Amino acid sequence: MELRHLRYFLAVGEALNFTRAAAQLRVAQPALSRQVQDLENEIGVDLLKRSPRGVTLTAEGKLFLEEVRELLKRADESVEKVRALARGEYGELHIGYAPSPTVEILPLALAAFQKAVPRVKVLLHDLSSEELINGLRNATLELAIMVEPIEEQTDGIEFELLRTYSLTVAMTAAHHFARLKSIPLQKLAAEPIIGLRRKEYPEYYHFFDRIFASFQVRPSIAVECDSASSLITEVEAGRGVALSSTIFKLVAGKRLIYRPLTGTTDALSVGVGRAMKGDVTPAGEKFCEILRTVSGGAIVAKPKSKG
Repeated sequence: MELRHLRYFLAVGEALNFTRAAAQLRVAQPALSRQVQDLENEIGVDLLKRSPRGVTLTAEGKLFLEEVRELLKRADESVEKVRALARGEYGELHIGYAPSPTVEILPLALAAFQKAVPRVKVLLHDLSSEELINGLRNATLELAIMVEPIEEQTDGIEFELLRTYSLTVAMTAAHHFARLKSIPLQKLAAEPIIGLRRKEYPEYYHFFDRIFASFQVRPSIAVECDSASSLITEVEAGRGVALSSTIFKLVAGKRLIYRPLTGTTDALSVGVGRAMKGDVTPAGEKFCEILRTVSGGAIVAKPKSKG
């Protein structure tokens, strides 16, 4: 039994006339009659009553007509969904993200993407940098919007830079740094610093070490936090200052104040990561296109890869 047999029977069953059904299907009437007869023979029941006055459905034919109508509808829908998937207009898209660094890019990209392709369901996963890398490698994530990974993380990972943010120091209004217009790197090195946990955010310490590489005395990390919210709370409590970037203002808002960091040209790099051997769907590619647009076209480097 083939789908065309079912389509032929549906046309005849709805028209109750072989001539009209043949014209609708653009096939010869004798060929249509044979195909419907073959279908009846395969099923083993009469679906139609034929007479000189026309065609009527048997009880079995009426039931089969309803079943065929639903079956063909489902088949057409399946074909349409597969084609939409190939166009990037249907399916699920698993995206990992680092909350604080992506707060400017991701919401705008997500809104634009959902407006452009509403039938793609985007599933967001708030993860640490190590979890993002692992998710790309084990294919539980298709894309990761994240801080640029360090050398040890880049094996098999491709990273495309979207935007950079200059460095700042976050503090309370009561901190003595608040009287300064900017914070020299040497002054920051003498302060207790609130940082992130080394295990979950190794890139933070790689970044930290690079900035202070020329100093003989390594700055003190007073507290290691597991998230941006706890980091903000620790700074508010007066336990130290935080090395951050201009994007951090959108996360902490007026809870803290910020001063530019001088003495370094380093910046925070944010972009999109993917597995080099991964299968990025057409929907994933569309999301990347929107990310580039939202980022203002500020692509200053080609995708990086290792392995």
